[in-house]
Amino acid sequence: MSEEEEPGWEVDPDDEWGVAVIATVGRQLKLRREALGMSAADFGKAVGYGEDLVYKVEGGKRIPRPEYLDKADRVLKAGGLIAAMKEDVEKVRYPKRVRALAGLEAKAVELLSYGNHNLHGLLQTEEYAWALLRTRRPVSPEDQLEQAVAARMARKAIYERSPAPELSFVLEETTLRRPVGGKMVLRKQLEHLLEVAQLRNVEIQVMPMDRWDHPGMGGRVQVLKFADGTAVGRMDDEFNGRPVDEPRQLRILELRYGIIRAEALTARESLAFIDRMLGET
Repeated sequence: MSEEEEPGWEVDPDDEWGVAVIATVGRQLKLRREALGMSAADFGKAVGYGEDLVYKVEGGKRIPRPEYLDKADRVLKAGGLIAAMKEDVEKVRYPKRVRALAGLEAKAVELLSYGNHNLHGLLQTEEYAWALLRTRRPVSPEDQLEQAVAARMARKAIYERSPAPELSFVLEETTLRRPVGGKMVLRKQLEHLLEVAQLRNVEIQVMPMDRWDHPGMGGRVQVLKFADGTAVGRMDDEFNGRPVDEPRQLRILELRYGIIRAEALTARESLAFIDRMLGET
């Protein structure tokens, strides 16, 4: 499928930063092309794309692929200046809300996460994420799902950071038993959890279904802590589900998360539990 036919590369008109980035890139491409006296049609042939797409990119209406920018850099003899725009252009493809979350995760030195209805995005395989997002109603267009999955996978860069942040996850047993995407998808997801849990900075705990008397029954609990001592967190049934950063509010979330961790299986017990589930799948 050509880029002209492929969904997921339109600019979100509500994303002011994204619109500005793509408009700037398009303007630079057009100025350099015209400076060489090259028509849009000739440029399109040189980079392997249609004339219509060239006009869309130059007009800030289409997000150019990384390979488009690489080819344009060579054809327009930009000396790497156009190719250098790839990082910002790639970010534009992800929804603004997801970029903000990824930005916080990229700065966090500690992450605490309890989920009671599905796995945290940082733990999901790509196949599991696709299957999970396809359960949404009303049904989302494929291009939106593609953007969401790509953004979720991009957030996994947190595992490659140095120094590595401390990551703590408490998973409800039911989220490990629900065959999202079918048994093979679930099996690969369980295998992935066992792999991630081997990382020295990651602790995964399982909350058995028979332990209902804990403060996570109201929904997710998440806390991100930063190097300067500040933090941000949220819980579905507290503070109207909005992110909070005041010490008094954060103490409540950390208290609840501490009790949840204490009620869950230990990390060692949880690994054995997941391994048994894998054997049963």
